[in-house]
Amino acid sequence: MADYFTHFSCLLDVRTPDNAARALDIYNDLCVQGASEGPPSDGFLLSVDPAHGGSKLWMQEDGTGDPQRVIDFVLRCADTFALTGRWGFQWASTCSRPRINAFGGGAHVLDLGRRDTVTWIGTHGWLDDTIRGGRP
Repeated sequence: MADYFTHFSCLLDVRTPDNAARALDIYNDLCVQGASEGPPSDGFLLSVDPAHGGSKLWMQEDGTGDPQRVIDFVLRCADTFALTGRWGFQWASTCSRPRINAFGGGAHVLDLGRRDTVTWIGTHGWLDDTIRGGRP
């Protein structure tokens, strides 16, 4: 039997250590919400990494994370802390055993000021579309 994983590691600068502390409450609320869904959503791990300064949040997962949860969290932080500019991250989808169509990944870019997606890509759809001639 194969195990499937979604890995990522990224930083979000929320500008102040106080904001970083408040972001932990936002994260805990998001975790409660995810646990109440059926089935429960996989999430991600969050910490304030001193190596990156007291205002930067480290979001990571080395098991089975949920990129959409990261996006939801970042948008909530952008709204709460009036963040602006572009922010993005990428993820890898992997498998513990060789399987057809079991590997891939993606990336997502947000405009924090508009609280909206700029662009995103998922390699599974991209690969299939490109092979069929739907993309250059």
